[in-house]
Amino acid sequence: MKKILYLAVAALLFASCNDFLATENLTQKNSENFPVNETDATQMITAIYATMNIAIQKGVNKTYFYIAQVASDDCYGGGGENDKDAQASDHLMYYGESLFADFWSARYQGINRANMALANLQNVADETIRNQKTGEALFLRAYFYFELTQMFENVPLISAAPENVSQAQIAPTQMPADSIYAHIASDLKKAVEIMPAYKWNEVTSGTATRWAAEALLARVYLFYTGFYQKDALPLTDGSKLTKDFVITGLNDCIANSGHSLAPDFRSLWPYTNTATMKNSKYQEGAPKWLKDGENPEQVFALKFSYMSAWVGDKLGFSNQYALYFGIRDQSTNYGLDGTYPIGQGWGQGPVAANLWNDWKTDEPDDIRREASIYQVKDNFQYGRDAQMEETGLWQSKIVATRAIVGTTDYPSFCSSSEYYGDGTSTGHFQVSHAQDLNLIRFADVLLMHSELTGTADGMNKVRARVWTSCNCLFS
Repeated sequence: MKKILYLAVAALLFASCNDFLATENLTQKNSENFPVNETDATQMITAIYATMNIAIQKGVNKTYFYIAQVASDDCYGGGGENDKDAQASDHLMYYGESLFADFWSARYQGINRANMALANLQNVADETIRNQKTGEALFLRAYFYFELTQMFENVPLISAAPENVSQAQIAPTQMPADSIYAHIASDLKKAVEIMPAYKWNEVTSGTATRWAAEALLARVYLFYTGFYQKDALPLTDGSKLTKDFVITGLNDCIANSGHSLAPDFRSLWPYTNTATMKNSKYQEGAPKWLKDGENPEQVFALKFSYMSAWVGDKLGFSNQYALYFGIRDQSTNYGLDGTYPIGQGWGQGPVAANLWNDWKTDEPDDIRREASIYQVKDNFQYGRDAQMEETGLWQSKIVATRAIVGTTDYPSFCSSSEYYGDGTSTGHFQVSHAQDLNLIRFADVLLMHSELTGTADGMNKVRARVWTSCNCLFS
């Protein structure tokens, strides 16, 4: 009897062994217990967004957005005589090995995080939250691949998180552009189909929405069919995404998103902030800048924070584009007498003179020219601080913006107590920029709609805004 009892106990132990070992992890997050609710899902998606700032932390001058500016016909590389990478990017010349390796790494880091999110978001019980967060992950993965393909064309395709160590050790294969664009289009199509129809001001500012997915899909479609001379976008199931689907998405965005054009063109850009306008005839008659969460024209934007520093991982939270494209001048009082409110920076991306001259010739009364491009005054001293390719013209949109409040001169208006600072510090001209970087605007939606439909409705709305928003021309 005793032997039989021992055997019975042993059988019971072995039978329950698997259940005993399969315990819930109460101290660490893993794919079994995370994410399960909105807070978890938001944390997981925020980690994907964060890689956009990581790319900036590693170097603005390595990002696609920067290269798209300085390699275009609209501006030069500029910078100082030691900024050889700026001139190299401008002239499409070689400067050092793996110049864009950090950007490449940051974008694939974001793709990896998106893949992990997509593999686990089904754990979220609430369908609306699950669809919104899944759509954001799909949007961001598509956005990252779109930038990579525009910059490098054929790139490795990693479309899912590895399921085991062996899969993770397999080097991804470089794929032709058609295959990459099929995944981009499929991601955006699914995002459009599943994301809830929140109005633009019902979500946290900077969050990707159904409307952003519809707009990005239109941008991808126009680029792919135009650059590669195709009639449709490929999809991963072998079918094609046609122009009609894209137009339907834009119609949906226009009719249901709540997005609209800002009433005055100038209110889109930080130089119309209230601290600046108090002291600047340059902005006479302009309304205030529409800051975070206030701008109905902002379909998708990259967010920044005033709580940044010139050290480590905090650098990426500052809008470094404003620093890079600010006027290069190291003299006293930020050296920018006569250029207010445009602020100090590293002098990259000076505007090409032919853009200013051609624009003035073709449309002499278009107020957008002087609202978009700042022309330094006649008494401005050229050639200071070894500025390269100086034209006396600087863009006014993605640029450092000063403010003078009372007797205090702020190198960035963000430092003033009217915005993000507490007024006790003037901030630092290199890291105190917190203004958004607009990546997709509602004006883009209207213009793409006109291009795809062959109608002038959207285009005319954008042009009409110029004349109805302001009765004065800049002096």
